[in-house]
Amino acid sequence: MAIDINTLDPARTIVVATGNAHKLSEIEAILSKSLSDVRFVALGELGDFDDPVEDGETFFDNALIKARAALDETGLALAVADDSGLVVDALDGAPGIFSARYAGEHGNDDANNDKLLHELADVAEPERSARFHSTVVLVERDEDGEGVLRGDGDCEGRIGFERRGDNGFGYDPLFLPDDTPGKTMAELTPDEKNSISHRFHALEDLRSKL
Repeated sequence: MAIDINTLDPARTIVVATGNAHKLSEIEAILSKSLSDVRFVALGELGDFDDPVEDGETFFDNALIKARAALDETGLALAVADDSGLVVDALDGAPGIFSARYAGEHGNDDANNDKLLHELADVAEPERSARFHSTVVLVERDEDGEGVLRGDGDCEGRIGFERRGDNGFGYDPLFLPDDTPGKTMAELTPDEKNSISHRFHALEDLRSKL
């Protein structure tokens, strides 16, 4: 059921630029430790809004685009947004900000993983280092302008040679985190994944600056 924006206190509401309930709960669980008197609501709970064009050159640029769009669309004063992706050293940082559309079609996980395996076909195990990166921003608007806080986080690991695991999404079946030797991200429980994820580290970094 949609939430009526008019019933929200703009000074005590943070709109999270997502329609993903899991992402909302993850963000709320960490940031509410420092923002206990604030209500977190997902943008998708406030209406059906078009996704902004993410044409930035960095994760920070795109996170900022999403947060600003959420404020423009809702008229609220506080927004949180994140942008994340896979960074592979042997591919000079690709797929990076294009992770979700690496193979051309946005959100086609199978095609993206196929392309990644193809691009790394001749790359030996020692050179398959990679990381998931996340940048989270908190944007506040008032009569004096706009303020921005950011947090950054990484989950270090390597790219495997074959898919393993049925949990997660995206590149999780190919990503072997350093923190869980022998297991891909898609072989972890949600709690195990959340405790080491790039978004977890980025949110903790942001929280340390509040």
